[in-house]
Amino acid sequence: MIFAKSVEEYLDKSGRWKAGLTFLRNLIYETELEETFKWGGPCYTLGKKNVVGLGGFKEFISIWFYQGVFLSDPHKKLVNAQEGTTRGLRQLRYSSLAEIEADADLIRAYILEAIQNQKEGKEIKVQRKKELILPEELKDILDNNQDLNDSFKAFTLSKQRDFADYIATAKQEETKQRRLEKIIPMIEKGVGLNDQYQKK
Repeated sequence: MIFAKSVEEYLDKSGRWKAGLTFLRNLIYETELEETFKWGGPCYTLGKKNVVGLGGFKEFISIWFYQGVFLSDPHKKLVNAQEGTTRGLRQLRYSSLAEIEADADLIRAYILEAIQNQKEGKEIKVQRKKELILPEELKDILDNNQDLNDSFKAFTLSKQRDFADYIATAKQEETKQRRLEKIIPMIEKGVGLNDQYQKK
């Protein structure tokens, strides 16, 4: 995870991924999308709607499409980053600048299709009233600690859901326990899981 406050700082801190991210950024610059910085990374919008994002991760560079589920994807290259969780988001992943350069025309076509889809209003609406389902591990801790439960209930529903999803998406029991140990002090202090990424 790269911690930055602007696109330029993000690129400067992206190390070996800087050239690839810059190349992708320049492809996006060929379009009418506007560059912004959201959730700690470069984001590109059309009429204030998120269309494309960029990110450098440990193993790969990603260009993601917020409504990527609507892309035709003739080459079957799009990846759903969180199967079962992510409804619209799809990614293209690359491990080198050479791979990105070789796919430049394909990437450009996907970006232009994403823009056209946005203009046509193709988007999955966020489910605002989704029921909060607590994983058993978190529920047990809250049920046995009234103060912690009160602190948890003081959060907005979306922040409660962030904590619940964080535990539920862990595949191994060890990971769940590590994540529980991380979030308990945050809940006690009234700090949301993603507060550090929110705009000041």
